[in-house]
Amino acid sequence: MTRKFVIGTRGSDLALWQANTVKSALEANFPEVQFELEIIHTTGDKVLDVALSKIGDKGLFTRQIENELLDGSIDFAVHSLKDLQTAQPGGLKIGAVLPREVPNDIFIAKRHASLAELPQGARVATGSLRRRSQLLRYRPDLNIVEIRGNVPTRIKKFHESDLDAMILAYAGVHRLGLGEHITELISFDVMLPAVGQGVVAIETREGDEEVGGFMMKLDHAETRIRIAAERAFLRRLEGGCQVPIGALATVEGNEVRLEGFVGSLDGSRSFRESASGDAASADAVGTGLAERMIANGAAELLDETRSEAEVLAANKVVM
Repeated sequence: MTRKFVIGTRGSDLALWQANTVKSALEANFPEVQFELEIIHTTGDKVLDVALSKIGDKGLFTRQIENELLDGSIDFAVHSLKDLQTAQPGGLKIGAVLPREVPNDIFIAKRHASLAELPQGARVATGSLRRRSQLLRYRPDLNIVEIRGNVPTRIKKFHESDLDAMILAYAGVHRLGLGEHITELISFDVMLPAVGQGVVAIETREGDEEVGGFMMKLDHAETRIRIAAERAFLRRLEGGCQVPIGALATVEGNEVRLEGFVGSLDGSRSFRESASGDAASADAVGTGLAERMIANGAAELLDETRSEAEVLAANKVVM
């Protein structure tokens, strides 16, 4: 009898899109093998009326899934890479990453064609401290409003509100076929993405050679290099949902180039620097850039920002 492999996933529309994309790719490569999805509800899915910066770290969206992977209830798990912690729990690893989608953030508005054209004091929704910091760095006059929920829910809330604009990731909106809502693709000059934004990751158990064989067919080499640099950068800065950190790695030939951002919540202070190096040493490039920014004062800024984020989260009204 053919063995069935169980794929763990969250239950949102985007999570199911990602999991079904992985399932379809596996079925195309291994037609003799049966794969099925198992929906697992995480803390981040259940607590929707509190700011992410108040209720915890990236494990909010992965911990329950990882527990089921560790105890053998599922065979592997599909995640948005940006939801994963920078180091996997003992016994787990990132078995494969799919080719990266466009990693930019996007601007959604009702009446204005671009972020630059928003009037003074416009109200802009985002649930991300990283976006908040970079928005206020670019436009200190904006009023930032906290918003939670999956992609369709946020878009619905936005259109039913009196908000002027909202910021989301291009990847989620595009993958769900909601591209008609996109007003502007935000330039990297204005906003660097979250680490791993636009990347679908498959988490597996260490030493599972059978599943490892499946992963070899799906893993995308260039994306793996890019996320290695970005995640090493984030890991050294010890960042999570509670601090504004952005990064973007690109690969050209045998070289990887990484640009990183660390900012204050009000955007008034920030560090944005870049580094390049051998693509085979992408981790070292990421760590090296973080070390340089720490030496220039980024660690102190992050410490101050963590304290400010706690106060901000305690007083936020979440849509």
